Amino acid sequence: MTSLPSPVIGAPGRPSWKSEAVGVALAFLLMALLPLVFGDTYTRHILIMVFIYAIVASNWDLSLGYGGVFNFGHLALFGIGVYAYGLLTKVAGVDPWVSLVASGIIATAAAVLVTIPILRLKGIYIILVTFGFAQLVMQVILSQSDVTGGTQGMVRIPGLYLFDHNMIRDGKIGYFYIALALLFLSTVFLRVIVRSRTGASIVALRDNEEYAISRGVSLARQRMITLAASAFFTGIAGAFYAAYQRNASIDVFGMSLATIILSMVLLGGTSTIYGAIVASFVLTIFSEAMADFGPWRPIITAVLIIVVMLVYPSGLSGMIRSIWNASAGRLRRPDAALAGKTEERPAA
Repeated sequence: MTSLPSPVIGAPGRPSWKSEAVGVALAFLLMALLPLVFGDTYTRHILIMVFIYAIVASNWDLSLGYGGVFNFGHLALFGIGVYAYGLLTKVAGVDPWVSLVASGIIATAAAVLVTIPILRLKGIYIILVTFGFAQLVMQVILSQSDVTGGTQGMVRIPGLYLFDHNMIRDGKIGYFYIALALLFLSTVFLRVIVRSRTGASIVALRDNEEYAISRGVSLARQRMITLAASAFFTGIAGAFYAAYQRNASIDVFGMSLATIILSMVLLGGTSTIYGAIVASFVLTIFSEAMADFGPWRPIITAVLIIVVMLVYPSGLSGMIRSIWNASAGRLRRPDAALAGKTEERPAA
């Protein structure tokens, strides 16, 4: 069987590894300086929540955008990370840092488990199975109320620690940089995948499943890799959320959070990874800015999403790309005009 060729690094519109790495490094360096600008704990709390949402949304983009798998159980993986961390630290007494990584592994195992029944399914059937999986996980948590707290949830979950540093009275600096580091690792992990041969085969299955299979791509293997890869940091994000909030609630399985995260994926632009991260900033900060509008807040937010999607169907990533290309074009025109005048100038 013939496998797909390696991705073309120099493809039109695709930055090189080096330029992308520099751009990512600069972006995260700027984010690392934000605590110097915003000294209040409330703003830092908002930024921490942005980082958590960005991890979940960008990982959902891997399966939904790149893989074309309508996995509506993605938020269940986040919830599994939340409760796995709570049970490991509070009930089993496992070290919080070990529990953080273990929660990602447990979420990955759950993703592999849910992949089995959807290996040969398409469209609405995948949505139904994954949505049913999310409801099943929630019902299991409710039925085991003796250890999970049921509808009351879990409280006083142990938080993370950094040697002798006080993570509670440091103005949220510690949790800010941990969340930023997790977002950085997640982003690098996702971009390495999508720019690899594995990423090329994932996209090939999405665009033309029959042709990709005829070229030797395994549908079962690639679909399992896609969902498992999107689950690891999602589970870790759930564990970090539990450690940061120090509680676990079944609200993480609700449609409200799922709608918010899905809006970030769609508004940012699917198949970009970066778009979901940008949309996480925009939607979270915009929603907080509209807090005084009460019940009008979700309506205004929905209108914003609709307007952006109508003008730029490719989302915020498409809008940023258009603005960048337009600005670059204006900068090139004076140089081109100057070069033309120099050529027309008669020789002395």
